[in-house]
Amino acid sequence: MSNEKKLRSAGWFGKNDKMGFVHRSWLRNQGYPDDYFRGKPVIGICNTWSELTPCNGHLRDFAEIVKRGVAEAGGFPLEFPVTSLGETIMRPTTMLFRNLASMDVEESIRANPLDGIVLLTGCDKTTPSTVMGACSVDLPTIVVPGGPMLNGRFRGECVGSGSFNWLIKEKQAVENYTDADILEMEIGAARSQGHCMTMGTASTMACMVEALGLTLPGAAAIPAVDARKKVMAQLSGRRIVEMVKEDLTISKILTREAFENAIVINAGVGGSTNFLIHLLAIAGRIGVELNLEDFDEIGSKIPLLANLKPSGHYLMEDFYYAGGLPVVINELKKYLHNPVITVNGKTMEENTRNTPCYNKEVIATVDEPFQKEAGIAVLKGNLCEQGAIIKPSAASAQLMKHRGRAVVFESMEDYHHRIDDPDLDIDETCVIVLKGVGPKGYPGMPEVGNVDLPEKLLRKGIHDMVRISDGRMSGTAAGTVVLHVSPESAIGGTLALVQNGDMIELDVKERRLHLDISDAELQKRKAAWIAPEPLAVRGYVKLYIDHVQQANLGADLDILRGGSGSEVTRDLH
Repeated sequence: MSNEKKLRSAGWFGKNDKMGFVHRSWLRNQGYPDDYFRGKPVIGICNTWSELTPCNGHLRDFAEIVKRGVAEAGGFPLEFPVTSLGETIMRPTTMLFRNLASMDVEESIRANPLDGIVLLTGCDKTTPSTVMGACSVDLPTIVVPGGPMLNGRFRGECVGSGSFNWLIKEKQAVENYTDADILEMEIGAARSQGHCMTMGTASTMACMVEALGLTLPGAAAIPAVDARKKVMAQLSGRRIVEMVKEDLTISKILTREAFENAIVINAGVGGSTNFLIHLLAIAGRIGVELNLEDFDEIGSKIPLLANLKPSGHYLMEDFYYAGGLPVVINELKKYLHNPVITVNGKTMEENTRNTPCYNKEVIATVDEPFQKEAGIAVLKGNLCEQGAIIKPSAASAQLMKHRGRAVVFESMEDYHHRIDDPDLDIDETCVIVLKGVGPKGYPGMPEVGNVDLPEKLLRKGIHDMVRISDGRMSGTAAGTVVLHVSPESAIGGTLALVQNGDMIELDVKERRLHLDISDAELQKRKAAWIAPEPLAVRGYVKLYIDHVQQANLGADLDILRGGSGSEVTRDLH
């Protein structure tokens, strides 16, 4: 009973009064024996499984495997569902609901008799949303990533799920792909359980939590259908019980040094630009000071070591066979805080020491990287006073310094209506400007920043142009795309004031994004600007619009930053 007093769950199950009777009695209808209520750590398995989230469709089975590990270690496993965010299904964008899911996770954990948490994640937003919610409660927490799909296959070649999406218009318009061709690709691109197997956002998030120290070593890259993923899930179930006994809470792992490590490692693998907005939100929940400039200062000079789509040629299955993230971490050790603690109780350095690389074409060395400087560049200028970002490893070198005439689209609907008009005044030297796709403006900040080029330019053989928006870009995509422009157009940021024919200057080396008009003209346009009508008057979307922060702060709700802890003083009777 002395151990029982140390457990948070004892506040529910350890009392011999009316409420102790209530809490135990109703759970007994599931058939739990008496000793489950007498000093066993209660482990909550937070499951983002849903048939509407294809990438997480296997997590129902994974939960049972985790439970097995928890029980073996002497814990009491209890699975609970939370909002699941299917990137490929939900409208208008899962980013609108990331914060809602985090609220679900946070309050589900806080309200229930849980001592430790296992987060089952997979699709893009399921990882940051669950971590954000767990941070605001601060219990011992371990993440089990669902894993990538096997490599896509199409006519004898490997293809990346997600990455092909952005080529469909070009394939149909220029290469004369038939409906049958597209169907064949559709069937072969996503051919097993798991999330996208490119270094898109889902894989980036899996690497992010491993880099932060929240998973067992090597968890990120194991394919979802590989038996070793199941072993990792079972071992994670065992480990969370030990973490509860050690009181190894999530805040003890998520230090400033851990966040800096994650920035470095994300650069090394060529991770998604969405990494920034999610890591900023997580930092805001756990109380670590982190800003947009940190990503440039810490990560923009890091060598690119992973040859993975969309920045390279291979896929996550190949990455795993080459040695996975531990190899990258070991290669980057001179840039890292190696003594940081991880969920297995060991340091980052201990977890990755002497990790061999099995394929140098997939994972390079620091001395001979695929690219000398990767990471994400943070731009400033009168067009993005609070910052904007670009991913150099996915951009075209000849466009990294560019001056072009703005072709402006006021909304996604405007873009779709006009982009393929043969009379549209646009050529490859122009800059496509898309407004109204920021956090408040869409609302939800969708992955539309890498808009397709006009069909008439695709037919000329043009594959890339400078594109600027206050939206995001899929981690599976590539191009010279300026994203996360802040302040966004919907709240009167300079982006809202850009007009057709304005000249825009991009200079990534100098970290500059400039609208070439006079200050007087800029002020005149600001004075004439009229704010758009809110796109919702009720419900969660209204709450989101009223409280969402800008991209440079992680687009979390202002009312959710920080945490309320795990204590609940009032009972239900």
